Amino acid sequence: MEAAEKEEISVKDEAVDKNIFRDCNRIAFYRRQKQWLSKKSTYQVLLDSVTTVEDSTRFQIINEASKVPLLAEIYGIEGNIFRLKINEESPLKPRYEVPDVLTSKPSTVRTAKENEEEASVDTSQENQEDLGLWEEKFGKFVDIKANGPSSIGLDFSLHEFEHLYGIPQHAESHQLKNTGDGDAYRLYNLDVYGYQIHDKMGIYGSVPYLLAHKLGRTIGIFWLNASETLVEINTEPAVEYTLTQMGPVAAKQKVRSRTHVHWMSESGIIDVFLLTGPTPSDVFRQYSHLTGTQAMPPLFSLGYHQCRWNYEDEQDVKAVDAGFDEHDIPYDAMWLDIEHTEGKRYFTWDKKRFANPKKMQELLRSKKRKLVVISDPHIKIDPDYSVYVKAKDQGFFVRNQEGEDFEGVCWPGLSSYLDFTNPKVREWYSSLFAFPVYQGSTDILFLWNDMNEPSVFRGPEQTMQKNAIHHGNWEHRELHNIYGFYHQMATAEGLIQRSKGKERPFVLTRSFFAGSQKYGAVWTGDNTAEWSYLKISIPMLLTLSITGISFCGADIGGFIGNPETELLVRWYQAGAYQPFFRGHATMNTKRREPWLFGEEHTRLIREAIRERYGLLPYWYSLFYHAHVASQPVMRPLWVEFPNELKTFDMEDEYMLGSALLIHPVTEPKATIVDVFLPGSNEVWYDCKTFACWEGGCTVKIPVALDTIPVFQRGGSVVPIKTTIGKSTGWMTESSYGLRVALSTKGSSVGELYLDDGHSFQYLHQQQFLHRKFSFCSSVLINSSADQRGHYPSKCVVEQILVLGLRKEPSSVITHSSDGKDQPVAFMYCAKTSTLSLKNLSLNIATDWEVHII
Repeated sequence: MEAAEKEEISVKDEAVDKNIFRDCNRIAFYRRQKQWLSKKSTYQVLLDSVTTVEDSTRFQIINEASKVPLLAEIYGIEGNIFRLKINEESPLKPRYEVPDVLTSKPSTVRTAKENEEEASVDTSQENQEDLGLWEEKFGKFVDIKANGPSSIGLDFSLHEFEHLYGIPQHAESHQLKNTGDGDAYRLYNLDVYGYQIHDKMGIYGSVPYLLAHKLGRTIGIFWLNASETLVEINTEPAVEYTLTQMGPVAAKQKVRSRTHVHWMSESGIIDVFLLTGPTPSDVFRQYSHLTGTQAMPPLFSLGYHQCRWNYEDEQDVKAVDAGFDEHDIPYDAMWLDIEHTEGKRYFTWDKKRFANPKKMQELLRSKKRKLVVISDPHIKIDPDYSVYVKAKDQGFFVRNQEGEDFEGVCWPGLSSYLDFTNPKVREWYSSLFAFPVYQGSTDILFLWNDMNEPSVFRGPEQTMQKNAIHHGNWEHRELHNIYGFYHQMATAEGLIQRSKGKERPFVLTRSFFAGSQKYGAVWTGDNTAEWSYLKISIPMLLTLSITGISFCGADIGGFIGNPETELLVRWYQAGAYQPFFRGHATMNTKRREPWLFGEEHTRLIREAIRERYGLLPYWYSLFYHAHVASQPVMRPLWVEFPNELKTFDMEDEYMLGSALLIHPVTEPKATIVDVFLPGSNEVWYDCKTFACWEGGCTVKIPVALDTIPVFQRGGSVVPIKTTIGKSTGWMTESSYGLRVALSTKGSSVGELYLDDGHSFQYLHQQQFLHRKFSFCSSVLINSSADQRGHYPSKCVVEQILVLGLRKEPSSVITHSSDGKDQPVAFMYCAKTSTLSLKNLSLNIATDWEVHII
């Protein structure tokens, strides 16, 4: 390890130093925007300039002080979306407009009506006061602004909305809080090791998109800008004023609530989309119409992942892999951090510790498991490193203000940074994953993109100088937040290309932007092994989920520090019910493989992981819905119960799809948790005891260390696997079970999506099964939910459990599509009102019925 690395790692052993990072009052464009807001607006719309063409309405806005004209354009877009763009009419230098995030040019419609939300435009041409106009100092760093000052701002007043969500990534509550002066939500991608919780500072990723919700209406605001962005929120609650006193009668006037949202960005243009809903599902569809849906993940990636910084060598990997088998714990992917490379040179292997990487991968392949390795965007400056030499020769690195390759310190020591904003750089980088090029790689190797904010040790705020130069001569300040987005894009494309377009990629990224969901998964970065970080992971993941990124998770146990055993067990139990499920730890922590904490705790962790694997059919079906219908996998309660006020600020429990309610235990030594079961017309079933509860109330649930409260919603059918294998690959042909939870009306519906789990054949050849289960009038029916799909499967439904059946049946008969009826043995428990059918052999791919008489 080089001296530079040792120094940086010792710095990173401590929690975040807030002096390294700026608060809002130390950001020049924020101070200028705030000063401008304190004055009367000098902007006016020129009404005689309004023109309407086929797809837009255009008008001029004039700055009365400077006489600089702005051009505003309003577009109506298919699906109840409005787009507002404001730019200088004749800019001295073009302003940056974010490319590649929108899936295509939005289809416009004739603008028939104005949006009901009020907006005012604040576009700053700064005055000449000393407010960081031409240079900005922070510590020892000076940001030279060769193009002068530039910032944009826009106010929205959202009438009768008090609940806002979104704009990740922050270690904060799910519902956005009011901001005071200097306390705005910051969107600026930064490498923040051991970030503080309940803090609005920007961390690894940014999605400049928020949702506002009230009874009967949900809307969204998508601010398409990749420069540093700040968001202020101020809610004015509803009040009643007494106007006059006329004898005994007082005249009153009610002022309705409203929330002001002020967006501020350092550069670029105003390009904002108003998503008018009206339902949460509508807003999710509208946003994905613009930025794309969650990529359909390969099935293995929904299993459990085992990672640490670092597994030492091939023998260590072999021993850990064997440990899972020895302790009967399923897992799907082994991960290798930066130490697997030759001196932090990505696309290489340490010749001593990983001398035969293909043999190591063949061992994992024999267990039907995968390998995930890391690839960061910094490239070690080394004339003997072919990746560096080829990138330098072709001019593929970000440049400094003098036109030379930008150089900064990261894990390898002095490094240059690939300019992923350049399509040619992305194309070249993708080609590095080809099997003949990436020596030692096989088709079970997948990727992890880290440090791609980008992280630059000793740089301003641990990142790249804002005046570094990218492709097209754009300064880094214009596009900082989209750098990691492009890194993941290029990596995912490389994995697709190496299979000649046949296989789905898996890429985990730390840094992200709007649209990153199209390329893979995201996690919450360098968290800490404390109860508070387990607790905050829930709202952090809910916020990512509603802003398009369904495939998200937090490091199990906390990356930094050594979790107490109870915390580790509770974190596994929580993580088993969150989309991305990975254990990870930093290099100076104690080893924490699941079997190292005593037999009893090994059993509890095994049970949590096996619960995850049993639910994989449900998980996979949810991801299919996220992929094709834009619905989040992990959902805050208000999404499923949008007219139930009590759900609007709940963040300690959540829904998986529409069928399961999860309330992780996040407090030490807990013996009872209060679980809110929403919906006065709903009924809920405890998935462990089958106890039945009416909705619309809070219930006290006893919890031992082996308990995580999970409830199935009445009216749902949840598909499960009845046997658990060593990994997802061993479970392909295993039987299914159906958990049928009856509603108050005695009916239920559910779905199962099935394909080969790894290729694009579901898309290109319609090779999939999409089945619908419905229970009504004491008959359970399996039918096709999508006739287009065809996929051969020998899998059978072996077990059916019906919850909430109030009367013991006299007989149960299966009726197959070929007209054959067959009686079925059953067990009925009057105490729990459950009917259990076992030893069935009902093919999942064919139509059949089960009659309960």
